[in-house]
Formats: sequence, C-alpha cells, structure tokens
Amino acid sequence: MKFPAFALLASAALLQGCGLEKPIRVATGNVAHVLCSETFVAGRDPDVIFRDYIARMPVLDRMAPHIRYVVDRQDREVTATFAGGFAMKAAYAAGRGCTILHGATRPAPISLGADAAFAPDPLDAPPGPVTPADPRIAAALDRAMAEPGGKLYLDTKALVVVHDGRIVGERYAAGYGPATPMQSWSVAKSQINALIGVLVREGRLQVDAPAPVPAWASPNDPRHAVTIEALMRQVSGQPFGSSNSGFDRSTQMQFFYPDTAAYAESARFDPKGARFSYTDGNYAILSGILRRAVGGSAGDVARFAHRELFGPLSMTTMTMEFDEAGNPMGASYMLASARDWARLGLLFANDGVADGRRILPEGWVDWSARPTPGALLGYGAGWWTNRGPTRAEARRRAWGAPADSFFASGNYDQTILVSPSEHLVIARFGFAQDPDGRAGAMAISRLAGDVVRAFHAPA
Repeated sequence: MKFPAFALLASAALLQGCGLEKPIRVATGNVAHVLCSETFVAGRDPDVIFRDYIARMPVLDRMAPHIRYVVDRQDREVTATFAGGFAMKAAYAAGRGCTILHGATRPAPISLGADAAFAPDPLDAPPGPVTPADPRIAAALDRAMAEPGGKLYLDTKALVVVHDGRIVGERYAAGYGPATPMQSWSVAKSQINALIGVLVREGRLQVDAPAPVPAWASPNDPRHAVTIEALMRQVSGQPFGSSNSGFDRSTQMQFFYPDTAAYAESARFDPKGARFSYTDGNYAILSGILRRAVGGSAGDVARFAHRELFGPLSMTTMTMEFDEAGNPMGASYMLASARDWARLGLLFANDGVADGRRILPEGWVDWSARPTPGALLGYGAGWWTNRGPTRAEARRRAWGAPADSFFASGNYDQTILVSPSEHLVIARFGFAQDPDGRAGAMAISRLAGDVVRAFHAPA
C-alpha cells in the first residue's frame, strides 16, 4: 500500500479535528498490521522492517520520525501511534495471522483439523536454494537482482525461476530463504481467483450469474445484475478506486471496518458499470462471497482453502489473513514463501491441474488471462495479462515477456509471471520503491526473455 505525498501532513496531524484523522489512522493501521504480520507470521525483526521498508514508503518516510510502535511479544500484538495519538492495533492468532482490532475481543485461532494434509511437493525442491546449473540462468538472475539506479530501487528479497516444473535457479537477499513468508499485497487477488475457480468447478458459483450478495438480492436493486465476472474483471462499477492515499474509501475499508465485504457491498455503484476501474472493493466483495459459500467463518475459509488449494499444491507456508467478520483480506495480506507463490503460478501454468487432480475448471486459466476490454495496462480476471493489444502489454512483450504470459502483481513489485507455452513461472518478492512499477515490470520481463532464450538456444 503506497501513500502519495500531501503537504504539511506531519504538522496538521497534531490536531485531531484537522480532517486528516482518517488518512493518518490508515497510516498507523498499516504500520501496525505490517509489523504484526512481518513479526509473528514471517519471523522478521520489526525494527529492521520499519527502518528498511515502512519508513521508505511515500509519506510514511516523512511521518516516520513521529511514529512509535510497541511490539507485545507475549500477547502477539502491535500498536502504532503518530505524534502520541491515532493509535491502531493489530493482533496475531494462530492459523489466521494478524487482524486489525476495532474492539477488545481478539479473533480466535483457527485449527485445520483433518484438512491439514499436504500433497507431495510438485517442485520436488531441496531445503536450500537451488543454484543454477546453466551459467546463462545464473547471469539472468544476477541481472534481475541488480538495482536499476537513480531514485528507484527494487530491493529484491526472493526470486524463484521454475521451468518444466522444477526450480532452475533462485536468489535470496541476506536473511531470507526458501521458507521465508513474503507479503502478497495485490498478488492475493490472483489467489482469490483460484479459490473462486474451485467453487465454479464444484458448481457452487457461476461467473456469468448475478453475484450471490444478500444485500443485492432484490431484482429492483441496480447491483442485482452485477456478476462475479464483472467483479473479477474490475468492471462492476464499484466506486472505491485504488488511490491508496489514505483518503480513499478502499484503504479506509481495510482499517476502519470489521466487515470489509459488507462495507464494499453497501456502496452505491457507478451506473457506467462496465468501465474498467481497478479497486480492492471488488475483491473484498468476492471474499465475502467466498466466505458465505464455504460455511460463513474464517475457519471455514481456511479449511476450504487448505483442502482444495494449499494442500494439493503443497503450499506449506501460506497464511491468509482475515478481517474481524471472517472475510479473507482478499485484496492483500496473504503471506507465503516465494516458492509457495511459484507453486500457485505452476497450477496456472499446468491448466489448473495439480497432483493429478483438476483444481480449476477446464478453460479457467485462459479465461483468467483473457484481456478485459478497456483495461489500458492489460488486465484479465484477477491476473494482469500480456496477451492483449495495449501499449503496456506490447512494451512488456518487447522487454521479453512471452506472448501468452500473464502475471499476478502487488505493490512494491510483488510478481508471479506465468507462461504456459514456455512452461515457465517466475516469482519475485521484495520491498521495491518503484512508483509506476515500470522498473519491476522491465526486470521480470527481461528475466523471462533471458530464461526462454537460454532454454531454446544450444548451450
């Protein structure tokens, strides 16, 4: 989540009635949640995360001298304040990660019970990092890890390349490794795509039918006609946008409302409808649909996700985080190792089949990667795509991304690139400060091109 600069924030923040209270609480909520997740899920040092990651974020870099945080390791809570006020708290519970608290009651831990089994690892990966056997792959990884220079930096922490179902090379920053959970940000949307796909395969949802939202049940409600496909393709008319300014309703939804899905569902939708508008609100609604479809609680979602997705893919490090109502934070806040994120990509590279079992409906992968009209940067359904005619897609292909490739993408250049035709998956996670994402897109597209050329050319 990024916070664009606005003038005099630090001084104005000292006044509770200044009109900046909500965006400031978004900032302290973000600090509390990120530090909670990084400390109690990923096992990172909170002081290092604050110094090297949070304090570099736009606006937070100016606020950092006035931000204080307390990490309570006994109760597994993090509280963040700004200038002595605007306190926000996040608390950890086993099986569900960290949750922003709006009251005194803490969410209960989640037990997977009988759903805790894992299939054999589809990557057959060793415990330690895989050193490339091919010097061309090693050189490509070195190039991808290099910093672009200037004011941009990628700060890559984990990079995994999978070809023909096996890891052919990895790179990790100091202190990171194959089992380190990495924050998803909007990569989580691609995982929600997969879980919705499972429900479609089981016949419990239809993408072209009205979305099963109780608040929209009346045929007289203009939102009644909104489909799951419209939500997934970001053409529903949901009005929150995604400015990530702290002033916008999308970020406020994540930190101020214990039921994020209900808040997103309650909005008055834009009557223009089909106009593409990227927003976390659509995926909050999809997360509510998912929760209700599988039983109604966070535990029901976690067990379903493990039984139908994480277990079959052997994603052993995955933690889904939830709001207080039990909705997964489906637009962000999922943590897994770069290898596990690559395992999700491998499912899509293999047409939705894992461990000899069809996880996603036949044709789901191509449907997900099919360009959405009007999405100028190239968007499918929960995945960005390189298959369309836009200038952004053409540019990524020119940099080296295969023509059939598509990718999950989150803030700070979290990326999973998939090319079924090249049997290629690349997972890249880190702490980039790359405002328009261009440097990260160029780096991973070039890496894809380098790997493809290496496997097509004689040694």
